[in-house]
Amino acid sequence: MAIIALSILSIMLLVVVLYQYQARLTLRRDIRYIAEKLHEIVDEHSTQKLLHQTDMQELQHVLEGINLMQEEYQRASAEYARTEISMRRMLSNISHDLRTPLTVISGYVEMLMHRPDTSHEERAALLGKVTDKVREVIGMINTFFDLAKLESGDHELTLSRVQLNEVCRRNILSFYDVLSDNGFQVDINLPDEPIYSYANEEALDRILNNLISNAIQYGGEGLMLGLTLRADNDAVYIDVHDRGKGIQELHQDYIFERLYTLEDSRNRKYQGSGLGLTITKRLIELMHGTITVTSKPYEKTTFSVRLKRMTFGTFQT
Repeated sequence: MAIIALSILSIMLLVVVLYQYQARLTLRRDIRYIAEKLHEIVDEHSTQKLLHQTDMQELQHVLEGINLMQEEYQRASAEYARTEISMRRMLSNISHDLRTPLTVISGYVEMLMHRPDTSHEERAALLGKVTDKVREVIGMINTFFDLAKLESGDHELTLSRVQLNEVCRRNILSFYDVLSDNGFQVDINLPDEPIYSYANEEALDRILNNLISNAIQYGGEGLMLGLTLRADNDAVYIDVHDRGKGIQELHQDYIFERLYTLEDSRNRKYQGSGLGLTITKRLIELMHGTITVTSKPYEKTTFSVRLKRMTFGTFQT
């Protein structure tokens, strides 16, 4: 009986050893396959997922982790490609925007150098034009630096309780002469009740200046500009609208990207840095807000800024 029991035990141990050996072979085969597929995916820059059937739960978790990393890599690669395209477009637009005034400056300087018989009045006029163009270039360079600081994360805004009624009123009044001289109809809707937000007043001034300037510059054909301040229980909204030619739907998702400009904005009539809306969006995001745009050509194009509301000395979340 002892011999039989020992024989049975030996057979069982042999089966266990063989099972373990087979399991090790299977595991080594699975690992080798996974390694080969990983090398293949990397070498070919493939976007395919790593698929392999296995009964080992731990190996299944490894495969899931690898596929998650692959998805993250694909997202990062796509974002890198978009950034690279954006940077190329940005450099192209920067060189275009700087080259134009610098070429004009060079032309005026050459005229002053090679025309000694120019009258005092003509020289003064040319120098005035040179000064204007130099200021234009300095303004562009400052705008580029402003955006760089905003996107680097080094720019912090001090937030405090701000009454938006007065901010809106002050900014629309600063354009009174321009609007009057060009025959604009102005539609201002500011509530009598004070509306507050936790914001930065200087940033709000710049945001409204950018939005109102854009409405006059790009939507001026409609000869109408509107500014509305409204609120609900949680948020405040500042709407700037016009009746110009509007923004086509395919452009609406991109107009806040750095140096993204519509085709006609490359014309001299609409010349700008292409950074105004990008800076506007970054400033709004630093105040924990959002900006959206809706547009129906020659009916109504609206940029709407949403900020969290502050009431009764509390910050609405």
